[in-house]
Amino acid sequence: MWSCGPLNGTGRGEDQPLCPHFHLALSAFSLLYLAIGVPLGLGYNALLVLVNLQDQSGMSMPDVYFVNMAVAGLVLSALAPAHLLGPSASGWALWRFSGEVHVTLLVLFDVCALVTMYSAALLSLDCYIARALPRTYMSSVYNARHVCGFVWGGALLASFSSLLFYICSYVAARVVECAKMQDTEAADAIMLLVGYLVPGLAALYALVLISRLRKEDTPLDQDSGRLEPSAHRLLLATVCAQFGLWTPHYLTLLGHTSLALRGKPADGQPLRALLLAKDVSRLLAFSSSAVTPLLYRHLSRSFPGKLQRLMKRAPCGHRSCPAAPVGAQQVPAAAGPP
Repeated sequence: MWSCGPLNGTGRGEDQPLCPHFHLALSAFSLLYLAIGVPLGLGYNALLVLVNLQDQSGMSMPDVYFVNMAVAGLVLSALAPAHLLGPSASGWALWRFSGEVHVTLLVLFDVCALVTMYSAALLSLDCYIARALPRTYMSSVYNARHVCGFVWGGALLASFSSLLFYICSYVAARVVECAKMQDTEAADAIMLLVGYLVPGLAALYALVLISRLRKEDTPLDQDSGRLEPSAHRLLLATVCAQFGLWTPHYLTLLGHTSLALRGKPADGQPLRALLLAKDVSRLLAFSSSAVTPLLYRHLSRSFPGKLQRLMKRAPCGHRSCPAAPVGAQQVPAAAGPP
């Protein structure tokens, strides 16, 4: 959890009464998320994956990206207890683990962050392509699946540099090559550029193009292949929610890098505020794993039908389902005027 340790060092006396309140508020919100948000995130993300994988032929291009974000959300929900109750959150941590485990958790967190941000950005770009060119194959389900595979591979490659910096920060001077790589500020700067600025600009550009396209009355607007209005609402809500919840995390990385460039002070009001902001931003980042499946559940028009098909298949198991429902559906179709 969180404590007032960093704030109780050489801080001024007037800052001390506020610290217990921050400590209690952050601890309460953290426990609330672990008790409610983590089960919701695990359950709804798993449900989102299942309802789409059981009906892959009915998946649309946005569904592929939502499944990709749901897989990242499952990993984030599984990592949340280790991060929020472990040594990375200062104070009364419930357990301690080695440096290797700590580095692994940080790298997995960075990979999930990259996958989430790039999936949201690519979703907005593909939605614009599907809106502007409804008959093109550029925004097809087939291409989206391959793009998501490249997103995971690119996230692993992009986090490799961060992995090197984190490892060198733990092995200290035992390895000569790591003597100049003991600080994690360079890793934070890389993640800020690759994980936030690039997908953020791409998503903003796509949303601007979509808004301009929706204002124009073109013959393509009457085409049946264009995205439905509900899909655009889901797109806007997802992109805004993801970037809104992840922005504080990347702002803390920017603050950490800025303080390092100024000389990395060992103490002081900016550093204490940065530590507090880091705790809050981490909690917001983990909460994003439960927001996306909830938005998909309430705004996607295809989700109820997919869920009904999944529930109908569940009781059958490995046995063949009875044909009675099929016959019942065929009777109205065969019925006609005498």
